[in-house]
Amino acid sequence: MLEVSLLGTGGMMPLPGRFLTSCLTRFNGSSLLIDCGEGTQVALKKKGYSCHDIDVIAFTHYHGDHISGLPGLLLSIGNSERTEPVTLIGPKGLTEVVGALRVIAPELPFELRFIELTEPVMSIPLFGYELRAFKARHNVTCYGYSQLISRAGKFDPEKAKKNNVPLKYWSKLQKGAVIEADGRTYTQDLILGPERKGLKLTYCTDSRPTKLIVESAGGSDLLICEGMYGEKGSEAKAKEHSHMTFAEAAEIARKAEVSELWLTHYSPALVRPEDYVQTATEIFPNSHVCKDGRATVLHFEEEE
Repeated sequence: MLEVSLLGTGGMMPLPGRFLTSCLTRFNGSSLLIDCGEGTQVALKKKGYSCHDIDVIAFTHYHGDHISGLPGLLLSIGNSERTEPVTLIGPKGLTEVVGALRVIAPELPFELRFIELTEPVMSIPLFGYELRAFKARHNVTCYGYSQLISRAGKFDPEKAKKNNVPLKYWSKLQKGAVIEADGRTYTQDLILGPERKGLKLTYCTDSRPTKLIVESAGGSDLLICEGMYGEKGSEAKAKEHSHMTFAEAAEIARKAEVSELWLTHYSPALVRPEDYVQTATEIFPNSHVCKDGRATVLHFEEEE
């Protein structure tokens, strides 16, 4: 299962009750944070999460509402007695940007590892999942992310027998071991059926709609997408500032055939985004206008 929590839903500047952009996911004890706007630490504490478990922080881009909370968060991670490395991922220039922000956090008890995105699509294997970055279209270099969790096929004893896999190796192979014995190499694929449907979460903010976003989000169990403007007639404003309307986000969700759409990253002028949810639901019915702290758990199909 994959836990998802939308910590902050604000764009540009925070409002009372609305922190700036950030999203946390948890899988197998490892936490991934996407963006780190102002208020992220408080939002983490409100949800009962520990910053100690954050192994990866991925940035969509380097505007202040997406990264301004990083220095304080790094200090808090250090104060949590973490010593394991933390991986930072973001567009080209990440090392330089973080280095400048660390003027107030120059010494940390853990290593920072940097992965800079340089291609339109990049896949990064992490803590039991794949993080796939894809380029968005904003007024600075910006990326969206898909978190993909694959699921191996079921154990098939008849297949194991057919492939002459000794019974004594079955248990170890199911756990992913590779066994060299009797002049043969025994691997998991010799005893498992076809790969089962996994989980897919896609997150994208600060972008105009693009074909690559639709392709990258395709088949997602959950798409979290910006909806900077909710009102009908705001399309020109969205184009001018390289953002999306609720309707445009819903159109992406429809074309990508996702299961559910969460809207986020609202303009500070959009005080009551829920008043405009119909502009999304009339295009993609399973659209939701989210508030800070909205959370869910994505389950593998057979666990539901």
